[in-house]
Amino acid sequence: MSENLQRVAIVDDHPMLREGFESLIESQPDLTLAWAACDTQTALQKLEVDKPDMIMVDISLPGRNGLELIKDALALHPSLNILVISMHDETFYAQRVLKAGARGYIMKVADRETLLQAIRTVLTGQRYVSPAMSAQIMEAFSGYGSSKAVDGVQRLSDREFEVFQLISEGKSTQQIGDILNISVKTAEVHRAHIREKLNLEDGASVLRFAVRWAESQRLGLSL
Repeated sequence: MSENLQRVAIVDDHPMLREGFESLIESQPDLTLAWAACDTQTALQKLEVDKPDMIMVDISLPGRNGLELIKDALALHPSLNILVISMHDETFYAQRVLKAGARGYIMKVADRETLLQAIRTVLTGQRYVSPAMSAQIMEAFSGYGSSKAVDGVQRLSDREFEVFQLISEGKSTQQIGDILNISVKTAEVHRAHIREKLNLEDGASVLRFAVRWAESQRLGLSL
């Protein structure tokens, strides 16, 4: 019977949440925990010797983030099913993680049944996002979305996008550095690159644009 169980790995740096996911997986008759990791480096080491049927990845990991883990994991195992779990609003990251190769995105505030639905959907090789986000992604992928905002923001690297999202929340450079576990100098460099790529004059302009962009994404509007 154990041979028929789907093996799920979990990568999350929050012990209580990770243990909660582990308990959820083990409570299901068709699922079992393959292994768990708290960061990208450990996860990749485990992936080299043990490929599960799916990995659940937190987007905000210490050091190299979840987006980088997705790309590296798929380089090792191109057919690997990946479900991203995050505290971040899906409007910020869903499109980006799907383009990176993940098959699904779900927020950690989702209820138990919704999370299990997402897990089982991704295990079949299908994509999973919320119905509202699905419509927004289809619009953006079809080329009918906000061209200025989408084009500008899509030029950002994954790390720059994380910084951009934190700027939209009003976080200072020091706070951004603390959250992402990078130096203030590195955070300032990312902010400068964001300003250049979005063709904005100064930090205040970046903040205004980031706030407007974030709100437009939540409401499904164009800038």
